[in-house]
Amino acid sequence: MSHATEHGRWIQAFLAAQAAELGAAENTLAAYRRDLTDFAGAVGRAFADVSQADIERYLVACEAQGLARSTRARRLSAIRQLFRFAFEEGLRADNPAISLRGPGRARALPKTLSEAEVEALLEAARRSGRSAEDRARNVCLMELLYATGMRVSELVSLPVAAARGDPSMLLVRGKGGKERMVPLSAPARAALAEWLSLRDRAEDLARREHGARPSAHLFPSRGRSGHLTRVGFYQLLKDLAVDAGIPPDRVSPHKLRHAFATHLLANGADLRAIQTMLGHADLSTTEIYTQALEARLRDLVLTHHPLAHEDAPDAE
Repeated sequence: MSHATEHGRWIQAFLAAQAAELGAAENTLAAYRRDLTDFAGAVGRAFADVSQADIERYLVACEAQGLARSTRARRLSAIRQLFRFAFEEGLRADNPAISLRGPGRARALPKTLSEAEVEALLEAARRSGRSAEDRARNVCLMELLYATGMRVSELVSLPVAAARGDPSMLLVRGKGGKERMVPLSAPARAALAEWLSLRDRAEDLARREHGARPSAHLFPSRGRSGHLTRVGFYQLLKDLAVDAGIPPDRVSPHKLRHAFATHLLANGADLRAIQTMLGHADLSTTEIYTQALEARLRDLVLTHHPLAHEDAPDAE
């Protein structure tokens, strides 16, 4: 049997298993086929005889070609899955790719806001709004988001029951219905108490005058969801950015979540505590903030340290 024939049979069997057992999409199967066909053409021997060294040489050649990190990571993933399939199906007695680790995908550092910018947004919230109720709601939204690092969907859908009794912690329902406790800062508790008082007063008035039913949400709305929407909060945040003198494209709910994490870390918070508060299932997700902090500190030194400038006098 020629190498090409063997390659084709292995790849076809692997793709059939991916489709039948895992329900892989057509685009996924097409990507596997392209990557494995490229590997087959480069390796120069039957898959049954491929060694770990052969795969490593192929990966080095891919890097030498200037292929992107993500492309190389994807190709190695396809190769690893092929040989795992071959081992499990008895096509090989070993798996030559089992111990290989690829370049991984480059992870962009999260864009965040400085403490001064967050304070400017909070000041804008205190003065923005058509009424005292609007301003209290805006301040409460901003204080809660910055104090807890909640996702915007978690924030806008908070049940009002979670805010009763001047809590020092909030119970948040996150992705997959998982619940976690997040602590509240003193400013956040004060903003929450003020908004809750005005909110309850407005609801009581609506009940007495119009027979309106009370809302189960902390930030009620007349819309279908019954609470302030993510889009509504997103637009509010853009308006606050304009009022605060910050370019709107630099501000988003997720950047405030990043600010919560990076500012905590910069002030000595434990990484695992931040992981818990953010609701990350894996610590590696949270560790990206240490890289962001290191990058900020490095830029700070290069920008402001007197010896970082080209015209600085030589150190003696």
